[in-house]
Amino acid sequence: MGLPSWGSADDTLVVYSGRAERLIQPALDAFQAESGIRVQMLTADSTALINRLRMEGARTPADVLITNDAGTLERARELQLLQPAAIPDLEETIPGRFRAPDNSWIGLSGRIWVVVYNTTMFRPGDISSILDFADPGWKGKIAIPSAGSVYLQTGVSVIRALKGDEITAGFLRGLKDNAGAFVYGKNRQIVAAVARGEVAAGLVNHYYINRHLAKHPDAPIAPLLTDQGDQGMGVVLNAAGAGITAHTKHLTQARALIRFLISPKGQRTFADVNKEYPLNSRVTAAPELLPLQSFQVASVPLSRLAELRDPTMTVIEDVGLR
Repeated sequence: MGLPSWGSADDTLVVYSGRAERLIQPALDAFQAESGIRVQMLTADSTALINRLRMEGARTPADVLITNDAGTLERARELQLLQPAAIPDLEETIPGRFRAPDNSWIGLSGRIWVVVYNTTMFRPGDISSILDFADPGWKGKIAIPSAGSVYLQTGVSVIRALKGDEITAGFLRGLKDNAGAFVYGKNRQIVAAVARGEVAAGLVNHYYINRHLAKHPDAPIAPLLTDQGDQGMGVVLNAAGAGITAHTKHLTQARALIRFLISPKGQRTFADVNKEYPLNSRVTAAPELLPLQSFQVASVPLSRLAELRDPTMTVIEDVGLR
């Protein structure tokens, strides 16, 4: 994780990124081309980057932190590793539910937790809520993420916040029993298992379905958004986001980068490269996706994900999910 030898710190904006390089580099390249500001990126696990920022303190070369999880950004804010962005028109550009209360981190792109189903084995009307997968009738028919998946942890955190520990624990017990051996560390493995007909359905981030269909257009899979309507809790949405570090040496340039990333041009890169949802309401999602405004999203603010994470892990561990 050592930093490469770069040029003068006076002319380089340093980004610590917990996102894969291929997902964020196109946006950084576009920013460099437009602004003339040089950007260097260090990629690593988001938690490792937070630990690095804590260790480096005021000596850190990092100007901007980018992660794939709002809960991780909120943890960085709680540790006073970030500062309010103070960007003009921010409130009009990114809705409040996708930002920290003090704007020290800002959501850039969203992904929703959906059901991927095999179109020959499952009908969209078979379930109305994700909680229905705890029913014994789904035994041996579903695939789920492993307990270490940040996406599973986020989904369970949202369910806990809306339904309470008892209902959540019952759901997880049913999910564990029904999935059996079909527990995977990667979303793409779940999508592939569903496409092969090994199981009827699985729980994944939406864009993994798009990725699979881009390579295998005839695969018998489709997405289902659950928990809609008056009684529904809405689908779980998490966001990748960014914040300006507390000890940046390039505040003006860091603000310029954030402004670009939430601008229509920056948001378009996230929509095009990975089929994620732009969080700037003036930018439309990729045509193969339902518009973000067309379905119900769970009402739990992303800023609560950090406080929910540890109690959620206790519930997951008590149930024995692996």
